[in-house]
Amino acid sequence: MIATRPKSLKRRLIVRLLAFQLGIPFVLAIVFAIWLSRADDGGILMTPKFASVAATAIHRSPDGRLRIEETRELSEMRRAAPDFWFMARSGRGEIVGTGSVPAAYREFGRYFEAGKPVFSDGATPSRIPLVVLWNISGPAGEFTVLGKGDTFSATFMVLLLSNLLLLPILGLITIVTIAVTPFIVRRALAGLSVIAEEAQGIDIDRRGSRLPVSDIPSEVVPLVLAVNGALERLDQGYERHQRFIADAAHELRTPIAILQAKIEAADAPVVAHALSREVARLATLTEQLLDIQRADRGAPMAPVDLASLARRVIGDLAPLVIASGGELAVVVVRNGSVLGDAPAMERVLANLVQNAIEHGGRMVTIHVDGSVMEVEDDGPGIPEEERERVFEPFHRLRARQTGAGLGLSLVRQIMDRHRGRVEAHDAPNGGTIMRLEFVKR
Repeated sequence: MIATRPKSLKRRLIVRLLAFQLGIPFVLAIVFAIWLSRADDGGILMTPKFASVAATAIHRSPDGRLRIEETRELSEMRRAAPDFWFMARSGRGEIVGTGSVPAAYREFGRYFEAGKPVFSDGATPSRIPLVVLWNISGPAGEFTVLGKGDTFSATFMVLLLSNLLLLPILGLITIVTIAVTPFIVRRALAGLSVIAEEAQGIDIDRRGSRLPVSDIPSEVVPLVLAVNGALERLDQGYERHQRFIADAAHELRTPIAILQAKIEAADAPVVAHALSREVARLATLTEQLLDIQRADRGAPMAPVDLASLARRVIGDLAPLVIASGGELAVVVVRNGSVLGDAPAMERVLANLVQNAIEHGGRMVTIHVDGSVMEVEDDGPGIPEEERERVFEPFHRLRARQTGAGLGLSLVRQIMDRHRGRVEAHDAPNGGTIMRLEFVKR
């Protein structure tokens, strides 16, 4: 598998900041271009000079009627913008204009008054800048002037130059961003370097060490807490295995010492039967140790039918239980299917049944109810203070009890791997109920 190179956080921050900074003027340029493209209707860029030229060109005839005189300034304006037009309204409501006035404005002028906004009903499809442009005085009096002026006016040039001045400012900001961002990111993530150094020092001889959560970004705290949780679980697992090894060594030492003493002190034919029990005990202990090793390795999970599982275990154990004078039964209240390791689950159920028979139970019943299984016996029961300790490795209820004491420990280990639970309860009519709760599919 080809290893991918980790992506640099500093590089990503710089790239995204630059993209943001470059994106803003780009968007503004688009908006400015759209605004400029709309300058052909209504004199969006009309200047006071244009309005004053229009006003000075309006004169009143001796008969009192308004007329347009072709002044020098007006001629220059026509040459600069051949398609220009304007429309003016006097304080008396008289309207005069020149040029090719758009149809949308021919009736529009009579409704606006100087300095007041005008609104449209949206019925016209034309683009109409709805604004009163200028209120100005001329030889014929005061007029409100609306018209098409010189797009490349002084106002436009000021706007254009002001936008061009943004370029060196943007370049300076870009340089500062590239230079300063790595320093800021390095300072902000300095706590991660401390965590990395601390993590490098954690090994099997420094169990209990945890990564610090101080002086690090709050966004990283959940990750550090999760790592600390994993370290805690690893420490607990290591301690369990250490205790298990110590207990196993102690348990193996006892039967071996007994075997050695009996072999040295007695004739072989006399002690053959006694030795066979110790050998059987060693064999059982060895098999349970192997079961625990197999449980540690784990296996793929697959759907398991609990009723079928119970019937298989009953079929395997029935000859041994009947030979010892016991009885077995399966009661299916509601069948269930769970994800699990079927062989491991069979070992769980078999261990519970064998444990029930060994501790004096004569009637053992397996109940199946959905994702829950219960093994009920009619034995002497388990004292309440011992119901948690019986799941510890090599723990026995009675000192002279046979067996290695690993059966229930193996049961809990397998149930933990299945993310399930095992609990001991009192049976209604005496005895014990071992309750297995599996995770529902």
